[in-house]
Amino acid sequence: MEQDLRKRVWVIIGTFIFLIMVYVIQLFYLQIMNDDYQRYAESNAFLNKILHPSRGLIYDRNGKLLVFNQPAYDVMIIMKEVQEFDTLEFCSILGISKKQFDKRIADIKNRRLNPGYSSVVPQLFMNQLTTREYGILQEKLYKFPGFYIQNRTLRQYTYPNGAHVLGSIGEVSRKDIENDSYYTMGDYSGRSGVEKSYEPILRGEKGKEILLRDARGRIKGRYNDGESDVTPVSGKNLTLSIDMELQAYGEALMKNKLGSIVMIDPATGEILCLVSSPTFDPAIMVGRERGKSHALLQKDPLKPLFDRPLMAAYPPGSTFKTAQGLVFQQEEAITAQSSFPCYNGYPPLGGRPACHSHGSPLALSGAIATSCNSYFCYGLRAMLENRKYSSIQESFDVWKDHMVAMGFGYKLGVDLPGEKRGLIPNSKFYNKIYGEKGWRAHTIISIAIGQGEILTTPIQICNLAAGIANQGYFITPHVVKAIQDSTIAPQYREKRYTGIDPSHYKPIVEGMAAAVTGGTCWGAYMPDIAVCGKTGTAQNPHGKDHSIFMGFAPKEQPRVAIAVYVENAGFGATYAVPIGRLMLEKYLRGDIPESSKWIEENMMNAVVLPYGFK
Repeated sequence: MEQDLRKRVWVIIGTFIFLIMVYVIQLFYLQIMNDDYQRYAESNAFLNKILHPSRGLIYDRNGKLLVFNQPAYDVMIIMKEVQEFDTLEFCSILGISKKQFDKRIADIKNRRLNPGYSSVVPQLFMNQLTTREYGILQEKLYKFPGFYIQNRTLRQYTYPNGAHVLGSIGEVSRKDIENDSYYTMGDYSGRSGVEKSYEPILRGEKGKEILLRDARGRIKGRYNDGESDVTPVSGKNLTLSIDMELQAYGEALMKNKLGSIVMIDPATGEILCLVSSPTFDPAIMVGRERGKSHALLQKDPLKPLFDRPLMAAYPPGSTFKTAQGLVFQQEEAITAQSSFPCYNGYPPLGGRPACHSHGSPLALSGAIATSCNSYFCYGLRAMLENRKYSSIQESFDVWKDHMVAMGFGYKLGVDLPGEKRGLIPNSKFYNKIYGEKGWRAHTIISIAIGQGEILTTPIQICNLAAGIANQGYFITPHVVKAIQDSTIAPQYREKRYTGIDPSHYKPIVEGMAAAVTGGTCWGAYMPDIAVCGKTGTAQNPHGKDHSIFMGFAPKEQPRVAIAVYVENAGFGATYAVPIGRLMLEKYLRGDIPESSKWIEENMMNAVVLPYGFK
């Protein structure tokens, strides 16, 4: 019995110790770990009002204001302070239904949708009120305890152009809030374009205003005479490399067409225009209608949200022959004087692929000017089967490494979101398909002329033109020219060398110049501006081939490189060349001369859409 008594005593003591520990842990959590009680106490005496900074402005390279701010107003709610009020009158002022009101209240209280919810912390009820809505609500706000209005800004656009470059802002997601403590529910951040890629620079730093309350919750003034307030810091302004007048002209030329125009200053890597067609007015992605506009754009079968210059991957076609000529020379598979026969195609394959009518045999410059398919098939074979390599795998990977150094196969690193890498295969790619002993130069000969498995983006092709213009290097393309009180990232100022000897560029440049004066690019000829160009016709398994033009001008001391893609438009000379010519004239002359007005009219009025679209 004595032992049982002792056991009972220890059980009772253990139970008391356990209960005390539970109370201690709970008190520790409530007083140290959980700040709800502190916030409840503070909320009775103070109202912490977040002051949102003005977002940075955006200008074009010529100082034209592109994106600015205008006042907007958010309706905020503190749940603990809400008392009975006429919800129907409140809904009527805001233009919402009672059902929408109830849903919004439920969403605010839902901790899964609104992490960190607290009844004493201001929550966003409705965003972006118009000035009229704000005026009506402000007059009757005293009737709705627990609600107050917070000042915001909305983005506004001076021009209806450059939507993909400028981008848009939208409400942050739960993931955004988890990843960055700067954001709270109802905040906005860049969702696309430079608004997204330069978000930390554009957004600025939030401020805070601490207001005193009386026992009834009424605002009585600023705490500590405002000494504890934090002033918001405005976001930094951006100056883009884009010429908005040139951008608008390019969008007009590409109306009723699918494709893109990219123009780069070779000396700096600055992107002068980045046209994606079809496009849209960036102003429709502002305000409470943003979600509806975005949904409509997503449903459009022509995909206006798809940023073609950065995301569309096409076979580069004959524009790729310029890169091939450089690699073949560097690896001593050919010289500038090497010539090969052409009997309307590549004789070892029975005349395939078909070629243009021209003289034969040709040296390298002539092959570029006439876009000879046979020449580059011979060149690829000479390189891949050269005995200085131990295997075709080794020679092919050398070829691939040269192409990567020229900016293909991987992202260039453009300062815009969404860039795609394209495809430059390596030897393992073909080993997997054919086996290590199952392929040779003839197996993959179509890549010699930019077909087969090769995929490039329009900006990569324009960058190729910039590298040829510079005769051996390029600077990573970028759209931001300057940042207020700061400098652009070093990667947008440094030269990236291709590893090709500068002397090998001369026959390529001469061939591109000859292509304009009397070859496949004759439509880009201008008597007073020496243009160097190369056409391309990219095979399209879904319809008519894509029309491509790549080039730079002037030949001496180049000021601009260009790539034009018009989908489903056939030969490069049909649409891409005349559009390229007009864009070069617009940039280099400042206006279109009378002698080119008929070309402008034809291109402006042309409709080139896939079958079944109007």
